[in-house]
Amino acid sequence: MAHNFVLPILLLAVSLAGAGAATPQQLFLVSPAPVTLTNHHGQLLTGNHSVNLLWYGRFTPAQRAVVADFLLSLSSPAAAAASGPAPSVAQWWATTARYHPGAARLALGRQVLDPSLSLGRRLTESSLAALAARLAPHRGSVAVVITAPDVLVDGFCLSRCGLHASSSAQQPARGGPAQAQAHPPTRGRGRFAYAWVGNAAEQCPGECAWPFHQPAYGSQAPPLVAPNADVGMDGVVINLATLLAGAVTNPYGGGFFQGPSEAPLEAVTACTGGVRGRRLPGVPRPAARGRRHGRQLQRRRGRRPPVPAPGHVGPQDLAMLHTRVALIGRLSLLRWM
Repeated sequence: MAHNFVLPILLLAVSLAGAGAATPQQLFLVSPAPVTLTNHHGQLLTGNHSVNLLWYGRFTPAQRAVVADFLLSLSSPAAAAASGPAPSVAQWWATTARYHPGAARLALGRQVLDPSLSLGRRLTESSLAALAARLAPHRGSVAVVITAPDVLVDGFCLSRCGLHASSSAQQPARGGPAQAQAHPPTRGRGRFAYAWVGNAAEQCPGECAWPFHQPAYGSQAPPLVAPNADVGMDGVVINLATLLAGAVTNPYGGGFFQGPSEAPLEAVTACTGGVRGRRLPGVPRPAARGRRHGRQLQRRRGRRPPVPAPGHVGPQDLAMLHTRVALIGRLSLLRWM
């Protein structure tokens, strides 16, 4: 008798399964909670600052010009920026003012060459701080150390493509080099901000020069054409732009950041992992005012092509909430101007 119920039950199960298959299922994209950057009330960089460069290793004049052009573009006059493709590098940098009134205005400063690798081919964080101190830094400057592709830096490629920190330069003993100490306290008195970025062309272009090189992991889509025809240096500019944005909004460890101070998520790095507008990290927006030729991005007519930079520091989509900055979950995108 029990077998008489088997067939009706099977028919009922099949009918329910068919009905479920015929009913369309709606999938909804759940927006993540806004990422919040907390203002820890430490000192920020405001006003005019020069960016001084120390080139550690061998770089060609054309390679140095790539970084110099980027820094000059940060302070381009509003009229010049408006006449070119939008948005300009200067317009991008102006978004840092949304963190704090009177945001830092950066300009290209002095450049020092060290092609002989005076501290050797392998550098530590203390070595980087000592190199930055050679630029005679002061409170109105940011020292930047750029290392050549054959220079080995602790943690490079394994956990980072560059860093920014602060240090206090001590007066050198007679006949001795200036010394500097990394890992500063959160106060900014008597300290200067500095950054380091490495050229990853030989060691890890898939990590630190992507999307101009095949990524080391994940989707293996064809890489984008480097705007300056130099994968390593275009990667340097992307990372330098990220570090400068973090340096002005969190120069001494007590500014805007999320998470622990030992490993903070800052202006550009806080939004990694979100998706908005069908954009993914490293996928640029359409070229401004022009067609895209294959994977070649539009270049502005002039002596040199423009350089890439993160399209959003973070304030582009934020709302000020007293001492906190609510940042809509958006990726650190790349936009070529």
